[in-house]
Amino acid sequence: MKKQDILENQAKNIFLGIGSNLGNRIINIEKAKSLLLDNNINFISVSNYYETPSWPNPKKPKFINIVLKATCNHQPHEMINLCKIIEAKLGRKKSPKNSPRVCDIDIIDFDGLVIKDKLYLPHARMHERNFVLIPLFEIEKEWVHPIKKVNIKKLIFSLSNEDIRSIKQF
Repeated sequence: MKKQDILENQAKNIFLGIGSNLGNRIINIEKAKSLLLDNNINFISVSNYYETPSWPNPKKPKFINIVLKATCNHQPHEMINLCKIIEAKLGRKKSPKNSPRVCDIDIIDFDGLVIKDKLYLPHARMHERNFVLIPLFEIEKEWVHPIKKVNIKKLIFSLSNEDIRSIKQF
């Protein structure tokens, strides 16, 4: 086995954000977690549930979100494909951007990699989102943004007061 193959097959630490604002939101998230486990995504830690208004239209159903830290042997593009397959299995349909959805799974961070192609890592807007930062802080207090080189506490403090007040542990 070549050194490259060994490195590619090593478990990587990943952070996933899972959200739902249609149907039984908690059951949807739990089903997503179960399907991830079935695909050799091994959880290290999982945040509490957090509820936030829908964005950009707060009149749409509220979201429940979690962030989890896991290990996997998948490559980044394989992982995003797996997330899309799980979303579809749970009933996510093609719809306009920011529409309500049964399940949304985002890769927040993939082993600190920086990728900018069809897949953007770390997640392009995660540093602006209370529903990512606050649960991420709950499970990984020392996390540092791979591009910005800013720790999670500073990212949270850069959120607006309104963003901080609008998120509730569920």
